[in-house]
Amino acid sequence: MKNTVKIWLGPLFHLFFPRCCVVCGAPLAEGEEAICTHCNINMPRTNYHKVKDNLVERMFWGKIPLERATSYFFYRKGSDFRKILHQFKYGGRKELGAIMGRFMAAELATTDFFEGIDVIIPVPLHPRKRRARGYNQSEWIARGVSQVVGLPVDVSSVIREKHTDTQTRKSTYERWENVDGIFRLRHPENFVGKHVLIIDDVLTTGSTTTACADVFHEVEGVRISVLTLAVAEG
Repeated sequence: MKNTVKIWLGPLFHLFFPRCCVVCGAPLAEGEEAICTHCNINMPRTNYHKVKDNLVERMFWGKIPLERATSYFFYRKGSDFRKILHQFKYGGRKELGAIMGRFMAAELATTDFFEGIDVIIPVPLHPRKRRARGYNQSEWIARGVSQVVGLPVDVSSVIREKHTDTQTRKSTYERWENVDGIFRLRHPENFVGKHVLIIDDVLTTGSTTTACADVFHEVEGVRISVLTLAVAEG
């Protein structure tokens, strides 16, 4: 009965409250999620998952035991695609994280990017920031990825112990200093010989992601891969 009501009321609801593309604002067609087909086609994808030793991977060379790394699209100044991250992080639209995570995973799954990975670790927020925002945006991306590739998401092993100022408008040095020693790993024995995928929203200098990966530095045989929704260009 409930499903029948939803089927009947759904089109009526969308008539008065149309679903719109988060990028261009155009009404979404049936079957489209969050972004319209036109914007999806024109998304500034990096396609770095197809490129060995790509720019994102080079950001982590010599810092962590890196297997592979990529970002889904470029975060460009003035680009309408920045609206995805703005609505997701600051507009309360946490569902965008899961949707974009599914989009991203579906494309990467056509390659060997997820091969051998044991667990997904979303970069954690400090409890104070999580309460203020209401959710961890990286966790929602991770859960979208998990829905496609079936990998478990671990949100309890890496803890963010220190509350830090926003990284926005900080210099590269200030970003690294701001995140030094802010994470802690619980039960490191659970990760011996494991391949961990760290997921975050936006990659700028790589300081936060590297600080998160650093908690595994004494774990024997651990391997790290990195996946972010976007990477800042320039």
